[in-house]
Amino acid sequence: MLKFLADENFDNTIVRGLFRRNPTLDITRVQDVGLSGKDDPTVLEWAAQEGRILLTHDVATITRYAYDRVKEGQPMPGVIEISTDAPIGQVIEDVLVLVECGQDGELEGQVQYLPW
Repeated sequence: MLKFLADENFDNTIVRGLFRRNPTLDITRVQDVGLSGKDDPTVLEWAAQEGRILLTHDVATITRYAYDRVKEGQPMPGVIEISTDAPIGQVIEDVLVLVECGQDGELEGQVQYLPW
């Protein structure tokens, strides 16, 4: 099963909706692992060490740091960037489809955008 890390700025309404629909999801929040206030490279490093795909609304800086990791040959399990104005129900559906259809390692080195 895919594992996720919800960025500090990630909408908790989406996280709660995901758990309501699928209580077995493996989602950890940045706040729950002592990464609140840490910079993007630190968050991406932790996600890589744990094999977690980062869920974020941060389209301004995360992309650059994620691709820097790829260029440097460092692991980067994937980033899913979600527009802040995307309908919450659609985001939940899209993430659940990814969970149902995705395979471990499939997003390695990639940045994907939701909604599709």
